[in-house]
Amino acid sequence: MEKLELTGTEDTPTIILDKSNGIFKMAGRSLPEDVNKFYTPIVNWLDTYSQEPNPETNFEMRFEYFNTASAKLLLDIFMKLDSIAATKKVNLSVKWYYDKRDDDMKEAGEEYADFLSIPFEIIEN
Repeated sequence: MEKLELTGTEDTPTIILDKSNGIFKMAGRSLPEDVNKFYTPIVNWLDTYSQEPNPETNFEMRFEYFNTASAKLLLDIFMKLDSIAATKKVNLSVKWYYDKRDDDMKEAGEEYADFLSIPFEIIEN
């Protein structure tokens, strides 16, 4: 399975989805002009990954900011991860990092965690 790597910009996050090395990261700012166009390759990659996921998958999320449209797509991604863990019986977890001065990002992580059954660790940076 090919690695998906997108270099972050001022408006889009860095994305690294690398099954062979076990690296799953999203970081930066997410306010793309067309949120569906930006996140579709990520969702498609996860659909393919869900067919044969690694026995252990740890997602690292380090967002500085994301807009409302991105928040909806992030929830879709988290729900997909939750589904992979449940249907494939693999260990899947999320580490949500936030700046200690950013209560909004901490609260966003807490809200996402409430929707999921996978381990979701909220870590102060």
